[in-house]
Amino acid sequence: MTVSRDIIIIGSGIGGATLASSLAPTGAKILILERGPHLQHTPEARDDVAIFQKGFYQSDEEWLATDGERFLPGNYYYVGGNSKFYGAVMYRYRKQDFTPRPHPEGQSPGWPISYDDLAPWYDEAENLFSVRGALGQDPTDPPRARDFPFSAVPDEPAMAHIRQRLEKAGVTPASLPLAIDIKTWLAEGKTGWDAFPNTGKGKIDAQSGPLAQALKHPNVELWPNARVTRIETDDSGQTATSVLVTRDGREERLFAKHIAVAAGAVQTAALLLRSANTVHPAGLANSSDQVGRNFMNHNTSAMITMDPFLKNDCVYQKTLCFNDFYNNSPAGTGPLGNVQCLGRITGNILKAQVPILPAFLAKAIAGRAFGWFLTSEDLPNPQSRVMIRGNDIVVDWQRSNMQAHQQLIAQTKKVMKRAGFPIVAIRTFGRKTTSHQCGTARLGIDPHLSVVNPDCQSHDIANLWITDASVLPTSAAVNPALTIAALALKAGKAISQQLLANKP
Repeated sequence: MTVSRDIIIIGSGIGGATLASSLAPTGAKILILERGPHLQHTPEARDDVAIFQKGFYQSDEEWLATDGERFLPGNYYYVGGNSKFYGAVMYRYRKQDFTPRPHPEGQSPGWPISYDDLAPWYDEAENLFSVRGALGQDPTDPPRARDFPFSAVPDEPAMAHIRQRLEKAGVTPASLPLAIDIKTWLAEGKTGWDAFPNTGKGKIDAQSGPLAQALKHPNVELWPNARVTRIETDDSGQTATSVLVTRDGREERLFAKHIAVAAGAVQTAALLLRSANTVHPAGLANSSDQVGRNFMNHNTSAMITMDPFLKNDCVYQKTLCFNDFYNNSPAGTGPLGNVQCLGRITGNILKAQVPILPAFLAKAIAGRAFGWFLTSEDLPNPQSRVMIRGNDIVVDWQRSNMQAHQQLIAQTKKVMKRAGFPIVAIRTFGRKTTSHQCGTARLGIDPHLSVVNPDCQSHDIANLWITDASVLPTSAAVNPALTIAALALKAGKAISQQLLANKP
């Protein structure tokens, strides 16, 4: 049986699902291919021991570091992609993130489009993901034409007290923009959502948000457990014609007029490289030699702050942030980054991170601990890259700008001390933390220096599109999910126009 569609979308995460929702109203025949299964509701979904200590949901896929070490990267393969486990933070990049600017250890090159170009798509993406937030709290917020779709997720009493402490400490706490229906989430289980899988509708992820909208249309179809191994072109190499898919132990060839890749920054790069042919010997869409290069992964640390006299009785905790050091340090050395709450750290989660802690001690510490996530920009570097070696994915992450991150840690420690936390502990994450991976198929105007144009269309192959974090020219220092969605919506408009132009 020959399977042919107008559009095949590879990956059902934020980029793929959002693109599908954008294209569904056109009536075009759309097939979404997802390598993983549907995430089933089981008792483990809200079990912090199963998730954090036993790795119940973790893939057994290993990647290879350039030093030869194999490691489990922490990627998830389910319908909805990594967003099934994400912290649901839906930040817009700050306006300054789109312009070139110096950092303590290098230069951010900026984007070929401006914040104003992307702002209407941010509006649409926030509606699609039902984002909750508050205007007028964060001085770094970029200008917007409309308010958040819903009011901010409320602080729990302990976090309302922390907000007051931070204000007295001299920073400007703000409500995180979140894709969470808090009443529904808590009705499904009394836990936080950060790193917990979404098996219901409380967290608006790629599946419960845009994919559910897309699948309401009869012209949209989803195939789970369908792993794409290769993209093929015609003899000229100028048109992508089909994909090879392994499903139920069989290999199938599926044809489409347009192919969109949204498998994640590492897997998308690997697929394009593996799809090399005689016309594209270095991999598809890679005449610029930029596929797999400029891999960025945010410099991140977890911080725990404690006041022995302050109990943390939060259930979810993740409602606060501050960006006082986002655009500059107090010393004027340049941008440092974002500080936001982690989800509630339980004793079992803490023990998973520090296994030598006895369970009773981990529980006692967690009862007084407030967790924070510190993020600094990782600058693009062509030598930081994803490669393939036989069947292996090789990741050579050459992290940059760590001086800025160390300054962010130092400034945040000072804030927390002033806020009444005498105990501050920090842990900086390494290459196994790949939740914000991006940059391997960068967006740009010059086809010699980039992989796709500002509509996420391949410079080399006109009917090939990339709509995930691969295309981000810079990592900024905030969560990338909303920016990925905004770019996918922008790409959807461009594809829709082509479909209309080619209608008989």
